[in-house]
Amino acid sequence: MNEFLKWFFAFISEMLKGFGMIFSGIGKGFAQIFNIKNYIDIFKTYSANFGALGWILAILAIILVVAVFVLLAFIIVLVIRKYVRFRHSIVSNEDLLEEIADLQRQVLKMTKEKDEIMAMKVAQMGLPAGATGLSLAGGAASYQGEEGGEEAAQVVEDGVVQTADKRFSRLLEVDSFYKNYTPPEYNNDITLEQICEMYRNFACSKMHLYYDIKTIRLFIAGMASTKLIILQGISGTGKTSLPYSFGKFLQNDTTIASVQPSWRDRTELFGYFNEFTKNFNETEVLKRIYSSNYNNDVNLILLDEMNIARVEYYFAEMLSILEMPNADEWELDIVPNVWSTDPIKLDRGKLVIPQNVWYIGTANNDDSTYAISDKVYDRAQPINLDAKGIAFDAPETGPLNLGYDHLQQLFDTAFETYPISQENLRKIQQLDLWVIEKLRVAFGNRILKQMGLFVPVYVACGGEELDGIDYVLATKIFRKFESLNLAMLRDELRELVVYMNKSFGKNKMNESIAYLERLQKLF
Repeated sequence: MNEFLKWFFAFISEMLKGFGMIFSGIGKGFAQIFNIKNYIDIFKTYSANFGALGWILAILAIILVVAVFVLLAFIIVLVIRKYVRFRHSIVSNEDLLEEIADLQRQVLKMTKEKDEIMAMKVAQMGLPAGATGLSLAGGAASYQGEEGGEEAAQVVEDGVVQTADKRFSRLLEVDSFYKNYTPPEYNNDITLEQICEMYRNFACSKMHLYYDIKTIRLFIAGMASTKLIILQGISGTGKTSLPYSFGKFLQNDTTIASVQPSWRDRTELFGYFNEFTKNFNETEVLKRIYSSNYNNDVNLILLDEMNIARVEYYFAEMLSILEMPNADEWELDIVPNVWSTDPIKLDRGKLVIPQNVWYIGTANNDDSTYAISDKVYDRAQPINLDAKGIAFDAPETGPLNLGYDHLQQLFDTAFETYPISQENLRKIQQLDLWVIEKLRVAFGNRILKQMGLFVPVYVACGGEELDGIDYVLATKIFRKFESLNLAMLRDELRELVVYMNKSFGKNKMNESIAYLERLQKLF
């Protein structure tokens, strides 16, 4: 054992001596580097024989060496500071993470409490007898608040909350107005072409707005093909004025909803129930849709600057509803329960979306707006307003009383009288096959259906069939080309222009050809 201890002591001593030599060497090295007295003695020894140039170079060398040492010292200090800051940030992050974890625990606790409160509310609304404070009598459920009767008892009969509170003040005003409402005498003799001419003259003579007759025909035809119309183009071309003045022309003002960048969901458009005030925050849009259930008017709702927020966010539910083939299913969920004081036209908390309402959106394409997605464009009819109207003389023309039933009858008559010709249908089908083969883009059944509704009404308004087909192709089909790599498809676009001229006739499809040529220049 003694021999082992002697060996171990000798072994460790030699190792520690090595470490000592390392630290001693480092210390001697630093002492040698910063031995200023030695540097002075060396300088005195050699400087006696310096010439002028030698003195200059010696001074420069000293300055350079001093600068290197200062730079090294600065770097060392900088590294130390960065390390200190890094450590401080790590500690701060750890504190922040701990605080976040604490907040999450509080959120979970509050969520649990909220769920318990909601469960109590549900129990109050009609759970079987046996729950706290709940009793049944005569087929009705009643709940007495815990405050010793300060809150009024809430009674539920057949799923309806019996209460004296009113949460829909604006809609109840509509109910009151239509109790004694007398509908106007509608003009049921007017034709679609006369409507276009009268409105154009009315806008000119009464409001000093000048629209090309083709724009009005497109607008009316768009109303026949879809409930959502998008007026797009540069500022100052009358996008907002068109639906506004058309409402004046029909003596039924257009409801204007100015879209805000903060719009993220349907509550901005239709309102929401305020749990604190127990009132529903009703919007003008909701009021207009509701009142349209009472009347036979043509009702317009304008979504001004609709793409300043994402249309797919705040209008998503309406996009889905308007796509349902059965109009009886066009319902919007407003509230999850039923109160005895709710408006008459609310059925089980649902609002029926009537057929006599159109939604008109205006869109600018600039840096402050969002691009409208294909989902929205496919369900809408875009109308381009790219030029300011040219003034013209028009006779004094008054407004019109136009009923929805008569307008729909005019649309139905146009569908039967002016269907797209078989020859043009064949050309459209061949064009569809050509585009699929060359560009991998299909027309789609929805767009073909809209074309079948749009074109006949456009013809009934006084337009030409090929012009209507041309406009739908340009705004609904060829617009999809913008998502392709057009820089690689210049030859195909040129071939398509040649094909259009050959198939439909030269100078016949001007809208589509102009759009295709513009795509070639842009990309």
